[in-house]
Amino acid sequence: MEDLKADPRYEEARRHAHSVRGFYIHLVVYLLVNAGLLAINMLSSPGRLWYGWATLGWGIGVVAHGVSVFAFSGWLGADWEERKIRRYLERRG
Repeated sequence: MEDLKADPRYEEARRHAHSVRGFYIHLVVYLLVNAGLLAINMLSSPGRLWYGWATLGWGIGVVAHGVSVFAFSGWLGADWEERKIRRYLERRG
């Protein structure tokens, strides 16, 4: 483990792993809650499907979270954050 921590990319990899774990937790909670909402919907008013609106709205958030973690990690990831910090500190001087 010490060898891993010596790698200069370790902190970036740790942050990425943390982001991926956060996304998976978000996804599991989304699936569980929406399965519960579906069950409640089917038991209380099976003729009117209202659970889909909550599923759709929250689903957009889950997709955005996934895109931010997996697709745009380089664009707005740790490197971007470091560049912004460096630029801010240079301007403040």
